[in-house]
This record gives sequence, C-alpha cells and structure tokens, in this order.
Amino acid sequence: MGSLSKESFDAFLESLKRAGVAIYNESELRERLAEARRWQYAFATLASNGRALGIRFEDARNGVDEVGIRRTFCRFHFPKSIETAFAASLRAA
Repeated sequence: MGSLSKESFDAFLESLKRAGVAIYNESELRERLAEARRWQYAFATLASNGRALGIRFEDARNGVDEVGIRRTFCRFHFPKSIETAFAASLRAA
C-alpha cells in the first residue's frame, strides 16, 4: 500500500457492493474506517479479523463480479496479496 489512494472509503465500499459483495455490520466498519488514519490498512485488518465485531463480507448474489473486485482493489491501491485473500475469503464463505 505504498501510494495510498486519497479516495474515500465510501467509494471503495460502494464499489465492492456493486461487485456483489454483501457487507455485514457495515455501520461498525464505516465507523472504524472513519477513525483510521490510513483506512486501507484498517480495511485489510477488519476484512481478515472483523468477525468478532460482526464485520464480515459475503457473496451477495451467488457469483460476485471478480473482475469488478479486482478493479476496485487496484483503483484504491491495495496490494495484490490483500485482494487475493479477500477474494478467497468470499469464495470460502
């Protein structure tokens, strides 16, 4: 996450939802991202460890748009490793 995106986490989350990702406990997620200095790092942490807070991500329509997810992570300058882990967790859920 060397050159962090200056775009908002709101746009990022909306892009994920358009790609077919359901976000549970989105209000808690948004609150934590708003508090974070670097929301991309906070998102990566919450995506992998947020279940205790009720934050989880699932395939909302039995077939997420994987290309859309890839584009979203790329647009917001996430490392490939985080995008890959996120996509794998969606398939596992």
